Amino acid sequence: MLDVFIDSVLKATMGQTILNIVLLILCLYPIVGSFFWFAGALSYRFLKTNKRDTDWQNIPAEQQPMITIMIPAHNEEVMLADTITYLFEELNYENFEVLVMNDGSTDRTAAIISDLQTQYSRLRTIEILKNKGKAHAFNIGMHFAQGDYILSNDADTIPEPDALMKYMNFFMRDRDMNTSAVTANMDVQNRTSLLGKSQTVEFTSIVGVIKRSQTAINDSMYAYSGANTLYKKDFLIDVGGFRQNRATEDISIAWDHQMIGAVPRFAPNVIFHMNVPDTLWDLYKQRKRWAQGGTEVWLTNIKKFILHPIAHRYQLSMFIDSTLSIVWSFFFMLTSLAFLTTMGIFLITGNYDRVLHGLAMSFIFVTFELFAGFMQLLAALLLDHHGAKLKYLFFAPLYMLFYWMVNPVTVVMTFIPALKTILGFGSGTWVSPKRQALKK
Repeated sequence: MLDVFIDSVLKATMGQTILNIVLLILCLYPIVGSFFWFAGALSYRFLKTNKRDTDWQNIPAEQQPMITIMIPAHNEEVMLADTITYLFEELNYENFEVLVMNDGSTDRTAAIISDLQTQYSRLRTIEILKNKGKAHAFNIGMHFAQGDYILSNDADTIPEPDALMKYMNFFMRDRDMNTSAVTANMDVQNRTSLLGKSQTVEFTSIVGVIKRSQTAINDSMYAYSGANTLYKKDFLIDVGGFRQNRATEDISIAWDHQMIGAVPRFAPNVIFHMNVPDTLWDLYKQRKRWAQGGTEVWLTNIKKFILHPIAHRYQLSMFIDSTLSIVWSFFFMLTSLAFLTTMGIFLITGNYDRVLHGLAMSFIFVTFELFAGFMQLLAALLLDHHGAKLKYLFFAPLYMLFYWMVNPVTVVMTFIPALKTILGFGSGTWVSPKRQALKK
């Protein structure tokens, strides 16, 4: 009996220890994560070789591979003409065409394309009668694309003049044969509002730190930018194109490429400018879509990682990170609810000392999070664009206090819709955000 009792105590103690370790990891996840990305970005800057941030060369016109710039468009009358005109007039590349997928537009999108075709002979269009989403439009378009490479370019996105030339430098060498696609470094175009300035800090943090860190660790990354990415058409075909029922086709196909051994690349020296949501409601809808897309790819691949961890060992770090992010989101929501409920009970019962103690402890924890996030953002702003965005550091607290709260909320709220998608009830149908022409 004594042996049984001791064994039970040891098991209970071990179980409690494991639970404490798990809780500690979840509590420290955002802090440790920020320092991890911070260290990864520094490793990219000072330790990684062959970054090709500045090592690129002009390709003679007769040697330039054919590129199809594909613009999926659903009700894009505000931005489309300016974007197409820019592409034909400003890009430093000769061998390309522009293919607009008019995805069931009900505004003047079709008329605008028709007018522009009289000016630009390399402008082509395909009319899709019913809107079935960006991925559906892209999958149709890639079979009509004349180029061996396809640039996904949103209707409100402007790549820098040398973008195509720099992009192609990532496909030219023998070691690039497994490169499936290259995604560029995003910059915010409409940054006049407080929300735009804050997102400038956010995108710099995501692109400037996280993708650099992923590149330094795995020589790869977790997600493309759907707004501007150059795909090798053969690799699009190899994975059957984009998944048409996913909330984020760009995240999904980046994982699909990695699971077949292809390599997604990040090009911090290729800049493109995009419009970001300028209202809180539009921002929230965008983040819900991103959160759902991230959960969908996690649910899609979880079985593969559990059953075949050795076969997918090179992608294991991104699976672990995604798992921790999703689990932490639920942990954050549940503990926040428990904290607020407990504080409410203490207030009602007049136990003010416990309220002050709880607030003090939460303040200490939040301070550590803010410091870790500040270090991550500072590294991002220093590395990105050679420190040109340091002036936006003032808006960092808004990013850390607001955007960090939005992420777990959207992950939890979209988990069931993501699960429905995996079970076959998803839809990729899209509605373009309301566009506002930029002031000239």
